[in-house]
Amino acid sequence: MILTFDETGAILDELADSLPPDFYRELNGGVSLLPEELPDPAFPGEALYILGEYCHDQMGRYINLYYGSFAALARAEGWTQEDWEEELYTTLLHEFTHHLEGLAGENGLDRKDAALLEELRGQLS
Repeated sequence: MILTFDETGAILDELADSLPPDFYRELNGGVSLLPEELPDPAFPGEALYILGEYCHDQMGRYINLYYGSFAALARAEGWTQEDWEEELYTTLLHEFTHHLEGLAGENGLDRKDAALLEELRGQLS
């Protein structure tokens, strides 16, 4: 099942609205759903996608989720509506964890992500 961009945005809005207001402290750019499909450049030729990013740059702090990446995985894996909701929620919470750790001066999730990517590199080579 492939949800439309608008259907995905509506689910994301509901999920984002369900989170505590404290999660949004200093997240001046909010949460955006972008249409792009973003293959992971660290794994050329593999069907690996960046689903979301926490950004902290000259524009401030914000979270981007990539509809095209979710849709590509949904096509490849035959997602249901429940799969879409679960993946969106998991990704949203993952990116908020980066945000909250950043506010606290921590980077545990960054280290965990790096270790998982290194493990995946080993499996694919």
